[in-house]
Formats: sequence, C-alpha cells, structure tokens
Amino acid sequence: MRRRRNLGWGVIALAAMSVSLAAAQQLPKERPDPDRSDVRYGPHGRNVLDFWSAESGTPAPLLVYIHGGGFRGGDKKGIPPGLLRGCLESGISVASINYRLSHQAPFPAPMLDGARAIQFLRSKAEELEIDLDRIAASGGSAGAGISLWVGFHDDLAEPESDDPVARQSSRLACMAVVGAQTTYDPRVIATIIGGRAHQHPALPPFFGLPEDMLDSDEAYELFERASPDSYLSADDPPAYLFYTEPRGPLPPDAPPGLGIHHPNFGEYLGVKMDGLGIECVTRHRDEFPEGSDDEDADLIGFLLRQFGMDEPGR
Repeated sequence: MRRRRNLGWGVIALAAMSVSLAAAQQLPKERPDPDRSDVRYGPHGRNVLDFWSAESGTPAPLLVYIHGGGFRGGDKKGIPPGLLRGCLESGISVASINYRLSHQAPFPAPMLDGARAIQFLRSKAEELEIDLDRIAASGGSAGAGISLWVGFHDDLAEPESDDPVARQSSRLACMAVVGAQTTYDPRVIATIIGGRAHQHPALPPFFGLPEDMLDSDEAYELFERASPDSYLSADDPPAYLFYTEPRGPLPPDAPPGLGIHHPNFGEYLGVKMDGLGIECVTRHRDEFPEGSDDEDADLIGFLLRQFGMDEPGR
C-alpha cells in the first residue's frame, strides 16, 4: 500500500536495514570511486565526506547520504551502490558523509554534523556544480533519523557568523530514508511500537545519559529535542519512508530493541504530516518483487519528482 499525502527518523540497530541495501553493501566493487574523497566539512576527524558528480550541463541536484549504525558505528563507504549508481545515472550528484558517533559526542552532535555537511556543500555549490535549491538527504536507520531531524528542524543558518559555512542554509528539498525512527522518545516508542523496542541499548549512549537518569525531567526534555517529529511545521519538506521489518504487533517475548525499524514509525509520522498538509510516502519491502531493483528505483523516482525532473538526466 502506498500512502500519499498531497502537498506535497534514530535509536537504531546496527543491522536490520533494507535487505536490498544490505546486499548492495556487500558489493563494494560495483560502487564507483568518488570524484573527491575525504573532503573535510568540519573540525572533527569524522567530519569528512565523499562526493560524486553527475554529468549535467547545468547545476545538478544533490543527494546527501548519511550512514546508519546505531550512532555507534558505520562509515560513508556504506552507501548502497545501487542507489549511488541510480542517482548518478539520473543526473543527481551524491555526497556520502561521516559524522561523530555516540562515544565521541552524543546528541545533538550527529544531527548538527549532518546539518553542517549540508551547509558546507551549499558553500561549495558553484565549485561542485550543484543546485542550491535541490538538495535532499537520505540514509538508513541512524542516518535516516539524522536526515529527518535536519529536514524538519528550523534553518540552522547563522547569517551573522564569521564562518562562511555556518551562514549557509541547512534546509532540504525532501528526505528519502530507510528504516527511520521518526521519534527517539522511549515513551512514545513504547506506545506506537510496543514490546521492548524502547529499551534498545543504543539509547543511553545516544542521549549521553546513564540508564538511571532516563526517567527524569532532564531526560524527557532531551528525548523531545532529539526526535525529528518534534520539529514538524507546515512549511517542512516532503518525506519518503521505506521499511523492511514485518508489519503487525511484536511477539510477547520480544527482546529489548526488537522493532526499532518497525513500519509503525512511518505510520506515526504520516499521520502528523497529513495533518499539516505535507506529502509523506510510506513504502514496505513486501510491496516489491523479491530480489528486484524496484526499491531503489521507487526511491529515486520520488527524488526526481521532488526535484522537478520529468525524466532521468533532465
């Protein structure tokens, strides 16, 4: 079932993303080498990105890919080759970023790194031949959550800053993500997912809190600030959310963390976006033939439509 809302995000597991994306990551030889590698976009050692330029006679739209890994691992080299190739063949340039992990700096560091990378790329738009107004974010799991957080957050630009990167806008044209946690609030996760998904072990380090502080006013305020849905407003961009975990209730004996990529996250966000008149597309793996490339094509099709590209390469 495809839900489209006209007008037209995580606590995360280290695995259990899209089968097609995981399979793609096992084929590194199929991923073209970047045109620019380990470009530094910020002061931390993890603030680096790779960039692939699409062939285009005019400034090209850009997809910024943000890897998953529970905010505890992962790397920019994990960008799915099928998604990367499909974007380049469709005239969309691609950047894949690293960001600070929980043991290096907890929330909001990963989200702010995502925003900083987008601002940096905007500051290099002329040099990289990218369209300032057509920048989207994608990623799986933690990267999906970062994408949604940045996309829904008010613009983080600081017009009076001495830093030319900080003066750039962090706003996005759209987000297209896989296995997103659309809220990081354990109280809400327990309600919309059930079981023990809200007890995922990545939560305490992500928040930078010991477990005995997770039930405190300080923690509650942090949960809300970390959750993408907290920032939703009517002027926010459209979103595409793809899920692979089974639909329906979790089993009674579900272990802690199971369900952290549950499609109910998408349903929950969709209701909120629908109420604001923002387009939200939710998709599930069981809608596509097993082993097909249709999943990547569907996501890229969403990007092309949001970028106003009637056909690949336009």
